[in-house]
Amino acid sequence: MPRALWTGASGMAAQQINVDVISNNIANVNTTGFKRQRTNFQDLFYDVQVTPGEKASDLGRNPTGTQIGTGVKLSSTPRIFTPGNIESTGNATDLAVDGEGFFKVTLPDGTTQAYTRAGDFRPDANGNLVTPDGYIVPGVAGIDPAAGSISVSTTGEVTQGTLSRGVLSLTRFNNPAGLVAIGRNLFTESTASGTPQDIIPGTTGMGTIRSGALEKANVEVVTELVNLIVAQRAYETNSKSIKSADEMLRTANEIIR
Repeated sequence: MPRALWTGASGMAAQQINVDVISNNIANVNTTGFKRQRTNFQDLFYDVQVTPGEKASDLGRNPTGTQIGTGVKLSSTPRIFTPGNIESTGNATDLAVDGEGFFKVTLPDGTTQAYTRAGDFRPDANGNLVTPDGYIVPGVAGIDPAAGSISVSTTGEVTQGTLSRGVLSLTRFNNPAGLVAIGRNLFTESTASGTPQDIIPGTTGMGTIRSGALEKANVEVVTELVNLIVAQRAYETNSKSIKSADEMLRTANEIIR
């Protein structure tokens, strides 16, 4: 019975994390370029009291054995990089990736690169294209408010009037789910994500750039609410298993009275 208490507790802890992840998805339903996460679980080690195939009698062997589980734990929270809806904004420096790829961003230390699907960029006072936090998007410079309107082609060529202001590339990873989320809609590479590959948009299977549009979050509110209900019910059921084990212990303790 003490094993049932700890098994139920592990289930409650796992479902609490599940609710945390779902809540974060719902909270970011309107976050530009946000990619939802899901929770994966795995069972814990087993108390193997009888090994399958162990000799049961002179006539045969136990076909299944006796294996008692001890609960559950979180195994991963993979990010799902399915595309979100692309909505028009009418602002030329709002950019969306139509297909595979990330925009590259230079972090304040000047050496570390981050990557994002959120293309809500603006020119700064120095003529650079920057994120809402002022992080520079490399490849574009010299934007002058007096030189006319800006246009961005599907292959990343940035022009202002007849002048070229640079070319944007997109970055691809072999395993984007292995990127490290650092907030502000940014990711950094890890050993799991693989080495970043900078590729011209529209080539080698890379996505293209759509100017005057933004990619919305790929969160489906109805699906997340259903997942939330399922997680809540699982949490309640695990709490009932703890209550049942507690009542059994109380009954056993009352026998000696």
